[in-house]
Amino acid sequence: MTQQQETVFVISAHSADFVWRAGGAIALYHQKGYRVRVLCLSYGERGESAKLWKLGKTLEEIKAKREAEARKAAEILGAEIRFFDVGDYPLEPTKELQDAIVQEFRQHRPKFILTHSLEDPYNADHPRTTNFVLECRILAQAEGYPSEHPIIGAPPVFLYEPHQPEQCDFKIQAFLDITSVFELKRQAMECMEAQEHLWNYYTDVAKRRGSQAVRNGGDKSIVHAEAYQRIYPTVGSELV
Repeated sequence: MTQQQETVFVISAHSADFVWRAGGAIALYHQKGYRVRVLCLSYGERGESAKLWKLGKTLEEIKAKREAEARKAAEILGAEIRFFDVGDYPLEPTKELQDAIVQEFRQHRPKFILTHSLEDPYNADHPRTTNFVLECRILAQAEGYPSEHPIIGAPPVFLYEPHQPEQCDFKIQAFLDITSVFELKRQAMECMEAQEHLWNYYTDVAKRRGSQAVRNGGDKSIVHAEAYQRIYPTVGSELV
């Protein structure tokens, strides 16, 4: 990897979130030649590992299992991955985590950032992560924030689709065609053995979004897509 590559950041509250919600984008941008960095704030060891708890695994065993799953998935998708292990249910960002993410942004200079929805009444860790990421982006833009790296510009932030979008006030503003990389996403999903019940669910979501992408003017060859909501406005000399 070289610093000349454009970098995409995916900030994931739990170790599997990036796979279900942005696995297609990760694989697609990796194939386009981008460097993709996935930052997992927790392993999802308490709230998203029910199967492992029922099997009698210890907390440390569960963390190790979820990390191994996520590393394997990231490798399939073509992403680098870093874990922070700040706990989940609840996920509570610390000042140390805040500085670590700011320095990540300063050093690697994201072309754009993908993270969770702004609302999720089923999982407080997700919107907490989003607001945390937005604050870190602001700090990474501040001349006075201490860092050996220069400030960043204004990378767009896209929110990936939550599990129950209708309840999360999620507004689809972009469809990303992931047809060409969907098999990689499916392989990555199947790495997440602790949440096997979600494999087919997110396959169905991708098919549904693919159909909607075609309905909204996309090429008829689109079969699978991911949905995103944008935080900041686009800027240009033309609207389309």
